[in-house]
Amino acid sequence: MATPAEEVTERDLAVVAEQLGREPRGVVSVAARCVCGRPTVVRTAPRLPDGTPFPTTFYLTCPPAVAAVSTLEAGGAMREMTARLAEDPELAAAHRAAHEDYLRRRAELGEVAEIEGISAGGMPDRVKCLHVLVGHALAVGPGINPIGDEALERIRETWRPDRCTC
Repeated sequence: MATPAEEVTERDLAVVAEQLGREPRGVVSVAARCVCGRPTVVRTAPRLPDGTPFPTTFYLTCPPAVAAVSTLEAGGAMREMTARLAEDPELAAAHRAAHEDYLRRRAELGEVAEIEGISAGGMPDRVKCLHVLVGHALAVGPGINPIGDEALERIRETWRPDRCTC
């Protein structure tokens, strides 16, 4: 469920640290929240505080969501979705548009030469990480990232953004 990006609070960072099992790095805002208010997706800087380029702008943090997407990945969804990109020109065009949207939103946070033109999740030519694509879909809302939207639909019985599982 997309929400306007919100300033990240110390409480948000503590929740994300709990979710990840480590201190979060480069978080600039909360891009999507659970209906209970806890972060589900954080938006990260394109360059981490230690100087490392970081292409993953939208980072899925909610453990039940991460687990549901991991199960989908383990079932071969990425391979099947990548094959569909090669067979379906409309899907491929929409996936490329999602890539461009991702790049545009990351550029709002700054330019990093080392990752210029590289989005995340395998975009624009393949599906490499559904966690990233689902994070993008949750952050920006339906209709922007078709693979992320589809993955959300496919995990709906296990996890969905309109029901708290925190």
